[in-house]
Amino acid sequence: MNIRKLILQGEGTTLDFKKTITSNEKIAKSLVAFANNMGGQLLIGVADDGSIKGVKSEDEERYMITKSAHQFCKPAIEPEFEEVYVDDKLVLVVKIAASDTKPHYALDENKKWWVYYRVKDKSLLASKIMIDVIKKSSNKNGQLITYTEQEKKLFEHLGEKGRITLKEFSKLTRSSYRQAQKVLVNLIIGGVITPHSSEKEEYFTSN
Repeated sequence: MNIRKLILQGEGTTLDFKKTITSNEKIAKSLVAFANNMGGQLLIGVADDGSIKGVKSEDEERYMITKSAHQFCKPAIEPEFEEVYVDDKLVLVVKIAASDTKPHYALDENKKWWVYYRVKDKSLLASKIMIDVIKKSSNKNGQLITYTEQEKKLFEHLGEKGRITLKEFSKLTRSSYRQAQKVLVNLIIGGVITPHSSEKEEYFTSN
């Protein structure tokens, strides 16, 4: 494995750098985000800026990650490990496969379970809509998209305003949050619209 080449790509949807493992909760969040998305690799012993620091105790890091994967993730996740030496420094590569048993939850410091997913180089907390998307995306059956009056109104609105929230969509189509959510979930899985998480609220744009 060419670690340098991998590091040059920078952190992203399927790659995360960790200088060291500091807490089971933090690492569980990364593991779950990868498993709920398309899988990915953690490079332990690599700083955020891509510099190779190496791991001090490979056994300790491996133990922490395995404990996180088994006790701080549900359903449990099975990581694969690979050791790579770069200039006498050891980098521990942790591979997480895309899961068939989504969604996975990670345990936080307050003993609460949350779903995370990966967007670019961030592990984000999943909203109810995104949890539905994660659940449905593990079904291998194709998603049939039907265009009703609701979808028509949605695209007209996106054409004018460029973005919409669940609340706005529910109001626009005079439908319940649950109905509106269902439509948005199907369109996200179909690749027609994209969800965005902002500090205030989640919104959607067309692709």
